[in-house]
Amino acid sequence: MLRHALERQEHIVLEARDQPEAVRLLQQAQPAVVLSDLRLPEGDGFGVLRAAKEIDADIPVIVMTAYGSIEDAVAAMKEGAMDFLAKPVDPDHLLLLVARALERRRLVTENLLMKEELAVRRGAPQLVGEDPSLRKVFASLQRAATTDATVLLEGESGTGKELFARSLHALSGRADAPFVAINCAAIPENLLETELFGYEKGAFTGAVARKPGKFEMAHRGTLFLDEIGDLPLSLQAKILRALEEKRFERVGGTASLQVDVRLVAATNRGLRAAVAARRFREDLYFRLSVFPIMIPPLRERKGDVPVLARFFVERFCRDLKKKPLVLSPPAMEQLQEYHWPGNVRELQNCIERAVILTDGDTVFPRHLNLTFAVPVTEEPAVSPWAHIDMTGTLVEVTRRVTAEVEKVKIEEVLREAGGNKPRAAELLQISYKALLAKLKEHGIDG
Repeated sequence: MLRHALERQEHIVLEARDQPEAVRLLQQAQPAVVLSDLRLPEGDGFGVLRAAKEIDADIPVIVMTAYGSIEDAVAAMKEGAMDFLAKPVDPDHLLLLVARALERRRLVTENLLMKEELAVRRGAPQLVGEDPSLRKVFASLQRAATTDATVLLEGESGTGKELFARSLHALSGRADAPFVAINCAAIPENLLETELFGYEKGAFTGAVARKPGKFEMAHRGTLFLDEIGDLPLSLQAKILRALEEKRFERVGGTASLQVDVRLVAATNRGLRAAVAARRFREDLYFRLSVFPIMIPPLRERKGDVPVLARFFVERFCRDLKKKPLVLSPPAMEQLQEYHWPGNVRELQNCIERAVILTDGDTVFPRHLNLTFAVPVTEEPAVSPWAHIDMTGTLVEVTRRVTAEVEKVKIEEVLREAGGNKPRAAELLQISYKALLAKLKEHGIDG
């Protein structure tokens, strides 16, 4: 009866006959609420309550008891139960308590993320831009948001990959669930596994209590792995398993936890090259790049510079409680001429600094502090074929060009491998014997 009442409200219900079965289910699944009778065929509700709190201290537990055993319910609440129901159970009262428990669970999760979330939101610009290349990115985000496919955001540092990831989450059906971000390059390798998967009490020196990892915190939401190209090889297999099986174990734990997480990854380096160099697992790369999106650098969408600059001026004037400022034509010209190697992040920092330094009502070039910038000069384009001997037949020219490319590539890989020929052959994906023949053919001193 209780299961049917809950399922009519679209809750997913897992049933257990006694304490041992309940403990097994608690270890395998990650329920949002536990509802247990205090009297069970084997074990009791106190055992279920303690097991639930041992696995997750924040899980709300509702206990049921006969009218004459209210003192047992009071004892259970002293041990951490959220509320109790007197039997016979009123289904409407039950649904009210479950709704209250789910709201409490949501607030606990949000509180865990609040400091991190607020810090990011305070410094995060909105997605601003009108360039056609950026509109394509927006369109791709909207298509990806309708699915649960893993998305790989590629782009230079400072292009706003995390903001695009947050936009994707907000557009998706998971928008009401947590968005959890972690920078794989910012955390030491020996700590990254515990950050991602959490750890059990006593897993290592200093682990005085269980700590949930980012995968658990992102349950039913989105997990954003920034700079995934810096993920250590030792962790890549565990990430792959968590993605494919939606299961993982905490560090120092044996119970397999099930999670429902949508993964978004980002990188500022070519993962294909990392795969070729055996620094990144090929199977993980293909799992991540189900839906790749390339974010263009700011220098390739110069038309967005004035739009972004005015947006940042307005925002920082508001945040710093300064009167509205305008960008002078020379200042705007300098902004548009600059190459912006740091992309949108660099432009944001530049405008913030200029707003702070401006005493009047106009931002001038001196406030931008771009005097260190080397002017970008447009050199006449040189044809790549200018230095190639094009005489002879098509077959002869093709053979000549192929030989030159082979020689340059082999020399480059030999340098990368430190002169180690077996390693060079491995990187070139040819046999050692074939490499020796190529060295002799091209007159390369190995």
